[in-house]
Amino acid sequence: MSLPSPVVRIGRTAWRDDALSEGTRAIAEECAVAFSYGRATHAVMMATPADLEDFAVGFSLTEGVITEPGQLSRIEVVAVRDGIELRMDLAAERHAALDRRHRRLAGPTGCGMCGLDSLAEAMRPAAPVGAGPAMPAAALRAAIAALPSMQALNNQTRAAHAAGFWQPGHGVRLVREDVGRHNALDKLAGALARADIAAGTGALLLTSRVSVELVQKAAMIGAPVIVAVSAPTALAVRTANAAGITLLAVARADGFEIFSHPQRIFDEQQSHVA
Repeated sequence: MSLPSPVVRIGRTAWRDDALSEGTRAIAEECAVAFSYGRATHAVMMATPADLEDFAVGFSLTEGVITEPGQLSRIEVVAVRDGIELRMDLAAERHAALDRRHRRLAGPTGCGMCGLDSLAEAMRPAAPVGAGPAMPAAALRAAIAALPSMQALNNQTRAAHAAGFWQPGHGVRLVREDVGRHNALDKLAGALARADIAAGTGALLLTSRVSVELVQKAAMIGAPVIVAVSAPTALAVRTANAAGITLLAVARADGFEIFSHPQRIFDEQQSHVA
């Protein structure tokens, strides 16, 4: 069984200029992707079927299943009847830790996260990040403005989020896309890890609003700066403050707003904005 294409063409009837016309449109595919460790399913996500090895590594890192890519001894991408399985094998110590986590989170209602332990897991403090480099405001503004031209999937479908990585002296080094904003960031995290690029050396660029899960994922990979086109939630700001992350949002061609730890950002004259 072959993997589905990330883009399909679908017939549609368009109403434009007070007239109907027949044709097709490029549509982003969405399918169920199961993350399995030792053939036991850990989670199922709805996602775009692209960059799946990156997705496997990134999700495993940002969800704390592993702490480094070498703890995955095998990744196999398998098309099945109802979707895609990402079959992975863990190092022994990580497999034991995952087993303990499953036993702690198991509950009688059959929901994905149950009980007080699950609430604590959802509201877990983000890991503190390192200092990271100082970053020029103009370069970050230019990076977020350039991101749309690098979104191949979204340019075809107008239905995908992107997560990019900008690094001083190198520009935008990597971009990953998905119909889900969390998935796009997981794919980017995996791509960075597989390319041996430290997230602590640059800034994450996001095309979405910033929720707490995105800040938690950024902290898990040690990213010190997030730049997003939309606004953050209040919890995301509090979490970024606690983790030491510089959070820039409402980023447009003319600038952005800084919600936490502005000391990393400086202007053209090398003077800090705060």
